[in-house]
Amino acid sequence: MKELVKAFNAEEIAEYLRLHPYTIRRLAREKKIPAFRAGGQWRFRKDDIDQWSKSYPFAKEKVRSKK
Repeated sequence: MKELVKAFNAEEIAEYLRLHPYTIRRLAREKKIPAFRAGGQWRFRKDDIDQWSKSYPFAKEKVRSKK
């Protein structure tokens, strides 16, 4: 059985990456960030975003860990 993974919205990922939600949505539309649509909204998996941020130039210094 597959394990459910929490999907974050654009605002939550924007806060996590310290970017504006508009920027996150634009990157999703341009397929430059891992995302999927659910109920007409962009959704993001944290594991995918963490992996993506390792290779995306400006995101490297922006990501902070939440403890």
